[in-house]
Amino acid sequence: MRWPPYHHVFFDCDSTLTSVEGIDVLAESAGKGWRVEVLTRAAMDGELDLEEVYSKRLQAVRPTRKQVRAIRQKYKQNVVEDAAAVIAALQALGHQVYIISGGLAEPVREFGLFLGVDPDHIRAVDLRYNALSGRWWENRQEVGEAETSYLQFDEGALTLSDGKAEIVRELIGNQPGRSLLIGDGHSDLLAGRAVDLFVGFGGVVSRESVRAAAPAFIHSTGLAPLLALAAGPALLPELLTTEHAQIAQKAIYHLSEGVITFQDERLSQKFKQAYQAIYSRPH
Repeated sequence: MRWPPYHHVFFDCDSTLTSVEGIDVLAESAGKGWRVEVLTRAAMDGELDLEEVYSKRLQAVRPTRKQVRAIRQKYKQNVVEDAAAVIAALQALGHQVYIISGGLAEPVREFGLFLGVDPDHIRAVDLRYNALSGRWWENRQEVGEAETSYLQFDEGALTLSDGKAEIVRELIGNQPGRSLLIGDGHSDLLAGRAVDLFVGFGGVVSRESVRAAAPAFIHSTGLAPLLALAAGPALLPELLTTEHAQIAQKAIYHLSEGVITFQDERLSQKFKQAYQAIYSRPH
């Protein structure tokens, strides 16, 4: 049975491509870590709507632009295992890779560029700052901008629990090809209705609500198994003679360990048969 490739691959950012939550990093630096983390966890688990907590978390921290920009380094220091390699391999196979995040736009965009994602394929939440905060009278514009403090965020689809689906549809537009989205949280699960396959990721945080409802779920700490789901078992051998051989081999190895589970039995059988058709052949 054939497992067709997913040409449009959407990644969540926080707790999927990086093991940290940007807003929690900000809160920790402001001494509000516990308070904000509780709200983040409730939203990610689907216990509270994202729109209920988004403003509360930023108001509690009121970060400066410098603090927001500092998240970029935290993202890079805590990149999830195999993230960059999987993205590069997918792009080499001709897949379109996107990042859609409820995180803050400046650090998410730079992190996406660091991972090799086209800036036009990255969506996150922009902040606006109070131009009269900090040392606004300074002649050095860069210093003044860095010290300006948070004023408000741009409300939109990514600040709503069920808003990512809208962004997925916008980015795909009229392009042909099947689509896949991977993420760890409730908003990612809801966005699954806009793609052909939603994949839950438990490598950073394994959320019961996501694990129970995701058509496919990755249990490994790294993203290598996603390569098999997105590209399909039949295309992995094509990578074995390229610079992406190592990540392809790792994906194949993980498949043999059963790190992908399926809620849908038909989907499970389809993937297993496609895998066995390739890797059960005599060599």
